[in-house]
Amino acid sequence: MASLVHTVQENVCIAAGLLLNLLVSICIVFLNKWIYVHYGFPNMSLTLVHFVVTGLGLYTCQKLNIFAPKSLQPSKLLFLALSFCGFVVFTNLSLQNNMIGTYQLAKAMTTPVIIAIQTLFYKKTFSAKIQFTLIPITLGVVLNSYYNVKFNFLGMVFAALGVVVTSLYQVWVGAKQHELQVNSMQLLYYQALMSSAMLLMVGPFFEPVFGKGGILGPWSFSALFMVLLSGIIAFMVNLSIYWIIGNTSPVTYNMFGHFKFCITLFGGYVLFKDPLSINQGLGILCTLFGILAYTHFKLSEQEGSRSKLIQRP
Repeated sequence: MASLVHTVQENVCIAAGLLLNLLVSICIVFLNKWIYVHYGFPNMSLTLVHFVVTGLGLYTCQKLNIFAPKSLQPSKLLFLALSFCGFVVFTNLSLQNNMIGTYQLAKAMTTPVIIAIQTLFYKKTFSAKIQFTLIPITLGVVLNSYYNVKFNFLGMVFAALGVVVTSLYQVWVGAKQHELQVNSMQLLYYQALMSSAMLLMVGPFFEPVFGKGGILGPWSFSALFMVLLSGIIAFMVNLSIYWIIGNTSPVTYNMFGHFKFCITLFGGYVLFKDPLSINQGLGILCTLFGILAYTHFKLSEQEGSRSKLIQRP
């Protein structure tokens, strides 16, 4: 009886964690878009707020013994922190200049680019099945972009830069975790601090500090509240991701991610009245099929590798 109660409580906690991640992940996209559309808050400044709040949040977490910080040499994290700044800034610029559907689909190109980087520079090989899934993913993104009735060249440039820098960041995160023997939260703690300092130094060269449109400009209370809320939610997104993976598995998180993908696309067309053509709809379905196929084949390969290790004498 006690074990049954424990199982039920565990399942309730997992369901609550998944629900929280669903809400904050979708909320951060729509909230940032709302801030750009209705307040015109500067992009780098919003990213700086996210980094500062994340750093403060992680500092609080380590004080509460949720994780133990590890001393790291700043020089070993320099390029990682730069790529962290780049991918957040460029993806936010993509969100600012594109429809939510285009922004979300462009992010799907991260998988093919990561595979290309690992193949060309890290000599990693991928099966034919995995390579095949890149075709529908890429085709779907191209279809959606080509038939986008609100096509924005600058937005597509930012989306492409965001994909490249995000892919580099994700590859380097894995390499640095292995090299420095740290977990994700330990690495993110130092990244957030270093990235905040970097944006604080270069931000004034690209965006005004005072006056209209500056981070210290005359913003309304509602604008400041939304920006602070966006920073808190960005921190909650990161924290909930680590909690879900730690308490379930990467499989659960990946499959749950597809559900968020669909809801975010749908919400963009409902909340911001973004038009959707039939060809764009086909592009979305094509990309979603490729993502699902990639996840299925990747997880099957991982399961096969585990089985071989278990069967070894």
